[in-house]
Amino acid sequence: MNRLMQVAGAIGMLLAVRQGPARLEVPESLKAPADEEVILAAHATGVQIYVCQAGADQEFRWVFQAPEADLTDVTGKKIAHHFAGPTWKHRDGSEVQDKVVAKQDAPRPDAIPWLLLTAASHTGEGILSRVTSIQRMHTAGGLPPNANTCAASRNGKESRSAYSADYYFYAS
Repeated sequence: MNRLMQVAGAIGMLLAVRQGPARLEVPESLKAPADEEVILAAHATGVQIYVCQAGADQEFRWVFQAPEADLTDVTGKKIAHHFAGPTWKHRDGSEVQDKVVAKQDAPRPDAIPWLLLTAASHTGEGILSRVTSIQRMHTAGGLPPNANTCAASRNGKESRSAYSADYYFYAS
């Protein structure tokens, strides 16, 4: 099933990229600046990591900690890794850390939101050292567990929710 999701996502991503960035169906709030163009598209499969903890109101809830995902190209070859920050590290050694600038609920109710992020810092030389914006779209899964599964007895416990998404990396 995981491989099938990768192949389906890669096919959809290839078709979208071949149409060109102007034709990607992107909600207005998530559009990259007009002077930027897609320089890399990748499909991610991995997990969204949550930790059970008490809030200021002493109610226990699942709190997002970090993503952990591998990104593949249209052939299914691993090209990058996504982890806390949010950070992406490409196999060429380049790295970009971004911050969220816009969020929109996913069309699927069982999926994490779509995002627009902007580069906060770069490390190394390579394709990601040019990135100025990133879109996370076409998400599936990744939501936290049901709230009623987080209680004092589970304080500090981690939960990993499987997810997939397409990431579009932009540069000016």
